[in-house]
Amino acid sequence: MSQLITSVSALWQRIPKAVLFGVAVLVQCLLLMLMVADRVQILREGVEVTLQTQPVDPRDLLRGDYVVLRYDISEVPAGALAGKPAEARNPIVFVKLAPNAEGLYTAVSAHAEPVPVTAREVLIRGRVSYSCGSNLRAFCDKLTIKYGLESYFVPEGEGGKLEQARNQQKLRIVAAVLPSGRAAIKRLLLDGAPVYEEPLY
Repeated sequence: MSQLITSVSALWQRIPKAVLFGVAVLVQCLLLMLMVADRVQILREGVEVTLQTQPVDPRDLLRGDYVVLRYDISEVPAGALAGKPAEARNPIVFVKLAPNAEGLYTAVSAHAEPVPVTAREVLIRGRVSYSCGSNLRAFCDKLTIKYGLESYFVPEGEGGKLEQARNQQKLRIVAAVLPSGRAAIKRLLLDGAPVYEEPLY
């Protein structure tokens, strides 16, 4: 075993540093391309759902050039999950959404695993930001959930206007959701009109 390690180490030392650097850059480029391709898949193939934003604590200020977002579905009743053991401190959950009379998607129920949905329903994947219990991890009666939709980058100087609209509940987002539950912000609506559209690339 030690001979093998010595041989591999010797071989490694003979590889020019320029080649190692090139391989490292290539791996990073491939990872970046995979991330972009994943997001493009969500935006292109995902079902569109419109979500109502909620006011955010004024202490949570605009950070750089992105707007902090919170939704009606950011806090949902645990329902049948309440008090049940959670697999992790911040467990993954699947929230079933359905459109209301205004066309806004609202939470129907929360589940620890994917569940079947009807044609009008969508299952969105999120992560509970905390769990109840000191020694045993368990689901609380009410779940605070993050879906990866909690911030949106905007042009410099535009954040204040959007945060004001968000706090007046005039800002909505359209998210694309895949059957797996993964979601991404597709566009922002201000008073019902599109103001920002997420490019595919």
